[in-house]
Amino acid sequence: MNLLVTGGAGFIGSNFLYLLQEVRPDWRVVNVDALTYAGNLESLTGLDGWANYRFVKADICDRTALSNLFEEEKFTAVINFAAESHVDRSILDPGVFVTTNVNGTQVLLDMSRKFGITKYLQVSTDEVYGSLGATGFFTETTPLAPNSPYSAAKTGADLLVRAYYHTFDLPAVITRCSNNYGPYQFPEKLIPLMIQNALTDKQLPVYGDGRNVRDWLHVEDHCTALLLALEHGKPGEVYNIGGNNEQFNIDIVKTILSILGKPESLIRYVPDRPGHDRRYAIDATKISTELGWKPNWTFEPGLQATVLWYLDHRDWVEHIQTKSYLDYYDRQYADRLAKGRL
Repeated sequence: MNLLVTGGAGFIGSNFLYLLQEVRPDWRVVNVDALTYAGNLESLTGLDGWANYRFVKADICDRTALSNLFEEEKFTAVINFAAESHVDRSILDPGVFVTTNVNGTQVLLDMSRKFGITKYLQVSTDEVYGSLGATGFFTETTPLAPNSPYSAAKTGADLLVRAYYHTFDLPAVITRCSNNYGPYQFPEKLIPLMIQNALTDKQLPVYGDGRNVRDWLHVEDHCTALLLALEHGKPGEVYNIGGNNEQFNIDIVKTILSILGKPESLIRYVPDRPGHDRRYAIDATKISTELGWKPNWTFEPGLQATVLWYLDHRDWVEHIQTKSYLDYYDRQYADRLAKGRL
């Protein structure tokens, strides 16, 4: 296979590239990434020496750059990780999310159609489904009801993929995952943010009452599911990928503090963000029965391993915490922490 991976310098993309290096080393793999704040080439140093791998710095919205690359490399398949992905940032600046997540996806779809791609895989999120009550699960037929600018932009991209399949017979597949955790995740997300704050004895900001529920999926399990969907997923289909690990946010924070031997007095409840979905939970029956996928990680050892990874990679975290990230953190949390409660 001659594969284009977009957004491969990000969290999930980098882990997927390491999986390919291990199990599909004979594939030709080209990684295109714009290297925005969350894209980090330091996450890919382990790929040095992989003869079939190439990195190209480019924006998926750049139609000319993408067309030239498709012409040069003769791709047979595309997997699209490239996206603005943080809900909080989408509240601050929705337009960036529409540009990358919707317009960028359209460029990739146009190139895939023009150059005869045999499989296009869109990596999406369970957030397109909106919020669940206390019971029930998202299935592939759950109506799309996004509640944040981020999830709305991802929904728009999903609908474009669906339209290109139905209108142009583009062999496209969509996957929708629950919350990922594991190595190389940028520290604006819940688990790495709490780990880093706890390590430096900073306050841990917890939105609202901390009882929002997420279904946690180890990134390595997500990547094995993506490879199955890429190789064996049926065009036109959607596959949900979930870890079957529902957790209250506050319980995760307390577990991280316990693992690190830090006091719960570091927790600070802060005013909730607008439109904060209460609960997500995935029914992954379809991908399990049709493609034979099952997760290997359970949450407790997965979280323990993740904390240890961040302890062993302090330099990696320090290098990616740029001034722009620190400015964003202050903008997002300083006022909330001042108004918060212990």
